Amino acid sequence: MSVSNVISVNSLGFDKPESATRVVVAMSGGVDSSVCAAMLAREGYEVIGVTLQLYDHGAAIKKAKACCAGQDIYDAKRVAEMMDFPHYVLDYESNFREQVIEDFADTYLMGSTPIPCVRCNQTVKFKDLLAVAKDLNADCMATGHYIKRVMGEEGPELHRAHDYGKDQSYFLFATTREQLDFLRFPLGGMEKSETRKLAVELGLNVASKPDSQDICFVPTGKYTVVIEKIRPNAAVPGDIVHMDGRVLGQHRGIMYYTIGQRRGLGLPDGSGADPLFVVRIDAKTNQVVVGPRETLQRDKIWLIDINWIGAGDFGPELDGMPLNVKVRSTRPPVPATFRLRGEDVIIELAEPDEGISPGQACVFYAADEKAARTLGGGWIVRTE
Repeated sequence: MSVSNVISVNSLGFDKPESATRVVVAMSGGVDSSVCAAMLAREGYEVIGVTLQLYDHGAAIKKAKACCAGQDIYDAKRVAEMMDFPHYVLDYESNFREQVIEDFADTYLMGSTPIPCVRCNQTVKFKDLLAVAKDLNADCMATGHYIKRVMGEEGPELHRAHDYGKDQSYFLFATTREQLDFLRFPLGGMEKSETRKLAVELGLNVASKPDSQDICFVPTGKYTVVIEKIRPNAAVPGDIVHMDGRVLGQHRGIMYYTIGQRRGLGLPDGSGADPLFVVRIDAKTNQVVVGPRETLQRDKIWLIDINWIGAGDFGPELDGMPLNVKVRSTRPPVPATFRLRGEDVIIELAEPDEGISPGQACVFYAADEKAARTLGGGWIVRTE
């Protein structure tokens, strides 16, 4: 066999030419997914761009610079036309409303704080869209997320992005092993500045487009506006109660409050010598419980719906395992210990943290210096 006939593994891990490798790219219309698609097209892959219309951008829930709104669909289509690959828009409004927006509203009404971006990845993008990619006979689906897919001894692993400042592993902890086998993340080894530079080099119309900072379907960052529209009359006034049992005032509805909140409590002067924070929200009694800052400290976290993508299977042998965890997307991983007590999954933090809220995610990382490998995670239901 001549050297010219030898086919090496391509950049997406397939043992065939780029031109014979079909890739469905999820395109939101932003710079990251646009560069992802354009870069793969330039490398010679058979790219198919797909944009999901997730909600009616002309109706009540709208936002001028939201993911997959009208302008974003247009921008994604422009990139596809410039790079000469097909692009399709799929109407997923009903799926998105049922699986993400309604869950978002109901979670707040239960006194918890949701993460709709995780739910979207978990359902609409990595379940529904991934199924579409397979129906199109794609070899894989690529996204513009900043995270790495690394081949390990037992198969593909999920690792934090090279650019820790842009790392999105917190939002992708629910990715399953089966999904990870089919997914690719071409931007995981790049700095954000490199992505912008490549967008300019490729001549993309989105090169200077700002990143979306808010939840895509929440206008101007005011999440309560969305809840009020889809759950009218859901805000029921109740008591604001001090941890010592004193009733200090009235709240407008528990959906307007989050754990760790200090401002906007509307308490009268003299409610306490020290500043008061929301330390617990009790949906059953319709109470917002407040206390001094030190009462926010927690070192035990109870989790449900665990997704495990670490070595081996999820089971009793994990009890006592050291690991690192994130309880917020904006903070670095911190040391903790995995505990299994019957059916309870408990994370014990090495040092107490504050403002940990039910409804948020606790994401697991390897217990090494870099804490690079993502091991999965679960949903927070209570803390102590």
